[in-house]
Amino acid sequence: MTNDQNEQTQDLQSEQAEAQVENAQAETEQAEVTVEDLQAQIVNLSESLKYEKAVAANAKYEAEKTKERLEREADTAKKFALEKFAKELLDSVDNLERALQAAGEEKTPLSEGVELTLKSLLTTLEKFGVVAVDTANGFNADLHQAVGISPDAKAGEIGVVLQKGYTLAGRLLRPAMVMVGQ
Repeated sequence: MTNDQNEQTQDLQSEQAEAQVENAQAETEQAEVTVEDLQAQIVNLSESLKYEKAVAANAKYEAEKTKERLEREADTAKKFALEKFAKELLDSVDNLERALQAAGEEKTPLSEGVELTLKSLLTTLEKFGVVAVDTANGFNADLHQAVGISPDAKAGEIGVVLQKGYTLAGRLLRPAMVMVGQ
């Protein structure tokens, strides 16, 4: 029986030795395959990293551009938020100017009050970027609307201003209605 046990022990030891040799060979083969696989994986991961960096950079660029665009739009909206209100006030300016024309050269307390009211209104409008269109430097189709021909004026010059024009922060609110020379 000791013989049988010795043989079994030797068989077990030889099987274990063979298993260890096989495991060592398998590990060696896996190590070789693993190194090649790892190198391929490194290449794939570095390409993936480059791609993800490019995507992240593009997203950051787009976010910055969107932010800048929104800021520009907000600034524009702030500048021109008063556009409708200012257009409505221009009717009051026109009426005050007509009242002064109707009063003529005679200075009465009423005409002086109208004149002061007009100056105050124009000062307030200028404070918020509403300015009168220049009519002294000749006709400009972007700023003036020709409604007739003035026989007294030279060609391309403004003869008579029928209604003043105004701009708000450089944008035309209302063109000046003028008569121009031929």
